[in-house]
Amino acid sequence: MQKRKLGKSNLDVSAIGLGCMGLSFGYGPATDKRDGIKLIRAAVERGVTFFDTAEAYGPFTNEELVGEALAPVRDRVAIATKFGFAGGDSTRGQDSRPERIREVADAALRRLKTDRIDLFYQHRVDQKVPIEDVAGTVKELIQQGKVKHFGLSEAGVETIRRAHAVQPVTALQSEYSLWWREPEKEILPTLEELGIGFVPFSPLGKGFLTGAISESTKFDSKDFRNVVPRFSPEARKANQALVDLLGAIAAKKSATPAQIALAWLLAQKPWIVPIPGTTKLHRLEENLGAAECQLTPEDMRNIDAALSKIRVEGERYPPSLQALVGR
Repeated sequence: MQKRKLGKSNLDVSAIGLGCMGLSFGYGPATDKRDGIKLIRAAVERGVTFFDTAEAYGPFTNEELVGEALAPVRDRVAIATKFGFAGGDSTRGQDSRPERIREVADAALRRLKTDRIDLFYQHRVDQKVPIEDVAGTVKELIQQGKVKHFGLSEAGVETIRRAHAVQPVTALQSEYSLWWREPEKEILPTLEELGIGFVPFSPLGKGFLTGAISESTKFDSKDFRNVVPRFSPEARKANQALVDLLGAIAAKKSATPAQIALAWLLAQKPWIVPIPGTTKLHRLEENLGAAECQLTPEDMRNIDAALSKIRVEGERYPPSLQALVGR
């Protein structure tokens, strides 16, 4: 597995990481713990060195899973986790007060069975707490050795700049994929200017870009895609054109649609590290294969030209979640 450096930091990670959320949270019933550990360790064996979790995934159970799975190989990997929700519960609103950040750091260290957090993200911007106070608190944690790097998630340009002025931001984690290209307008140029890495979550469009989801797919009652407008049956039917395009490109490259979607992200910038998630070993191996899929500048131009003719239908979040983004 190739390595990439997140921005101007000294944080070197595998070109593709593993988003661990779906093993415990968001997409239906949690994976059996033994199976989750087995999958995470399989990723390590295949060269993955970057693992993403958060206290809110569960809450707490995902950090415990990741900590147990990675304990035997802790010095070979980088673990990212997050603070920012009241009580660690994403339904209770933001809480990035300095005392809460410190509490989360200590609790995460225990759950992760480690003495340091490699990358500590603010999960969502808290408008009640100045970002300078957030960045300053994480700076103290870095000085204490509990945290190595500071990150933001779904933050807007102004917030990124203000935070970076207090404590250099190593990475921004936000949604970015072939069907959500909003970051290209302001975010990517800002990150390049400041030397900040980018970690796209949902790089496969919450599974849609794999081609495994159709308008007739039924989701588990606990799957949050049930409330995402882009996953209404009507939107899925309309958006099939994008999957068909990916399939045609993949056939020419002897690849899969998922591999093309990930390779497209990797080809954008050398400091972009996507974190696709999965619960299945064969999907893990498929995703990691994208690192070997090379898209030429001509391929990229052809993809952009084809994409310009496709209109993606449906908002990516319901209004309640969209209100937390890009502030």
